[in-house]
Amino acid sequence: MRRPLGVLAGLVSVAALSAPMATAHAESVSLAACRLTVNEPTLSTAGRIQASAVREDCARPGLVRVRILRAVPGDDPVVKSGAARGRFSRVTISMACAPGTYYATATDYRGNSGKSKAVKLTCDPAATPSPSPTSSSTATATATPTATPSPSGTQTSSPKPTATASPTTTRTVTPTPTAKPTRTVTPTPTRTATTKPTPTSSSTSGTVGSTEENEVVRLTNAERAKGGCQPLKHDPQLHKAAYDHSADMAAQNYFSHTSKDGRSFMDRIRGAGFTGGTGWAENIAMGQPSPASVVEAWMNSSGHKANIMNCKYNLIGVGAAKNSKGQIYWTQDFAAR
Repeated sequence: MRRPLGVLAGLVSVAALSAPMATAHAESVSLAACRLTVNEPTLSTAGRIQASAVREDCARPGLVRVRILRAVPGDDPVVKSGAARGRFSRVTISMACAPGTYYATATDYRGNSGKSKAVKLTCDPAATPSPSPTSSSTATATATPTATPSPSGTQTSSPKPTATASPTTTRTVTPTPTAKPTRTVTPTPTRTATTKPTPTSSSTSGTVGSTEENEVVRLTNAERAKGGCQPLKHDPQLHKAAYDHSADMAAQNYFSHTSKDGRSFMDRIRGAGFTGGTGWAENIAMGQPSPASVVEAWMNSSGHKANIMNCKYNLIGVGAAKNSKGQIYWTQDFAAR
């Protein structure tokens, strides 16, 4: 078989400071940016091979074509192909399973292309696909900085730069029953404790979100005012996208702009019902105990600060959720509309 070529990861923002407890990432897009991400073939519960590609953050519509190829000696044949057109296209194709090694490619005919890593599939839905020993991993990844309780990064701030590359399999930690026989601790994240903030005349949060989430909005607007930016309005759809992502990260014990199901922050924003817009961004953080500490962490990271201080954004959604250990996951979603 021919060795699939790796796709270089694209660095969205560069700013990271290490910290032992709290972390954060930041990610932003404008209509000028365009990414094509290809997911490796997997076996569905119905026993079919499926692969997908996502075209996101693109200014102009494009035709996305996804192909599944089987790795064999000589030329690798295309065994399945499908296409769709749009600015934010998601194309998923599937086929009957035959044991073998497969990989997926995609192109949008506007100069963007991608290739997944190769995996060996056995046609047993209970089996986990294993990477082909001869394949190179390829992922359009966003290496993003992370935020710390002191300094932190963009799109969500903090210490360790992380990259969202090829999909990874992680375990969801299920808490064990408590000492009381009639009650168990569930993995469902809880909203953060509502520390009563001092109301100020500059608050534009309204009734959207919790007290702590609205305090993050207030503190963010206070920082923006120092740079001459107008205050952000707390938008219900952006709040839903932000809170759902924080809750998902807390429940499934991960920290990334890419959800476990492969959705980007733009997928989550659109999925929450937000329409229109000319630019978007996301900051995430984990471990900061209060609104003041997380905003400080983001402001101490150049990438995250750039999202907060971008005067073109006029809407925000803030979500905060605790995991079973009481650690808070924070998400800010920004939009210009």
